[in-house]
Amino acid sequence: MSETFRAILVSRNEDKTQAVRVEEMSEADLMEGDVTVAVEATTVNYKDGLAITGKAPVIRRFPLIPGIDFAGTVLSSGHARWKEGDKVVLNGWGVGETHYGAFAGRARVSGDWLVPLPGTMTPLDAMAIGTAGYTAMLCVMALERHGISPDRGPVVVTGAAGGVGSVAVSILSRLGYHVVASTGRTSEEAYLKELGAAEIIDRDELSGPARPLGKERWAGGVDAVGSHTLANVLSMTSYGGAVAACGLAQGMDLPSSVAPFILRGVSLLGIDSVMAPLGLREEAWRRLSDDLDRNKLSALSTMIGFDGIIEAAKAIVEGRIRGRVVVDMSA
Repeated sequence: MSETFRAILVSRNEDKTQAVRVEEMSEADLMEGDVTVAVEATTVNYKDGLAITGKAPVIRRFPLIPGIDFAGTVLSSGHARWKEGDKVVLNGWGVGETHYGAFAGRARVSGDWLVPLPGTMTPLDAMAIGTAGYTAMLCVMALERHGISPDRGPVVVTGAAGGVGSVAVSILSRLGYHVVASTGRTSEEAYLKELGAAEIIDRDELSGPARPLGKERWAGGVDAVGSHTLANVLSMTSYGGAVAACGLAQGMDLPSSVAPFILRGVSLLGIDSVMAPLGLREEAWRRLSDDLDRNKLSALSTMIGFDGIIEAAKAIVEGRIRGRVVVDMSA
């Protein structure tokens, strides 16, 4: 009899409501793929919270195991790049949305979706970074490609106490940027300053309707919030600046005008972490290995075991989580 493992399975009832339960599964129950991985660590992202609570239609086939990222060890491989014993990381590619995801003891995926775990990281380290941190690094790299260097002026990070925001603040400050951290949780000021924020502003300054152009306050930004917040960030970006947008915590809409783009030459840089090409992923993980202060990972992270995933998913959607939630699958 094959070894079984626990998995969180989300199904849909006849009335279209979701049901979430823990089941015993075996490798025979997994979906198609040419690499099977023992999941050693994962994390609970905002998207995972939406998937488990059903607050947004993240899951696009039922039943499904949620969980959009993991780190672990290859158990078997039919893929040329991977062999038994390799340490790997996965982010995105529809895992946890259309393909069985990380909230299980095993995952079977395409080998094309995997990147090597950096040699300086453990699986738990990698998931303290996770998709949120990997996305933050993609944002930083996009700003750099656009020429937004520390000497250009301050950069703003919205949703700064969240997963993407926390890592973005940490990376940008280590690279020498003057970071303005926007958060609705001003009680987290000490936490954000520990990560490297130079200034803290209340999100209320950015969350209302935006003027076409505001006072120039920053050379660039990382936005995980969307909607009015992104519109305000754009209106306050200085001439030739750029904003990397990667999230929608406030909403998917963008009630802005063309003024920042045609009067100040501001650029809006779209960041997609799900389908990013392999070379960009590998560069991002190399940079994370070098540019993220490992001593700050503990400040960024809350550690839980498998049994805490469902409650953490509810908490992150309700805004009760700061930083990163790391799941030790052996706990």
